[in-house]
Amino acid sequence: MIAVKIIAVVLGLAFVLFGYFIYFKKKYHLINDFSEDYKAGRKDEQYAKKVGLTEFIIGIVLLAVGIILIVFV
Repeated sequence: MIAVKIIAVVLGLAFVLFGYFIYFKKKYHLINDFSEDYKAGRKDEQYAKKVGLTEFIIGIVLLAVGIILIVFV
C-alpha cells in the first residue's frame, strides 16, 4: 500500500508541474511534436491550453488522492 501512496503523490506532482508549465507559463515545447504541428497548422494554442489544463486537473486529483491515502489509510 505504501507503493500506491508514493506513486499517487509522485504522479500527482509530475502532472501538476507539467500542467502548470504548459497552461500558465506557456511552455508548449513540453507537448510532443507541438512545435511542428503548430507550424504546419494542425494544432493551435487552444489545443496546448486544453492539454495543460487537463494535466493540471489530473495532477491535482492524483495529488489529493495520494494525500488522502497517506492521511486516512
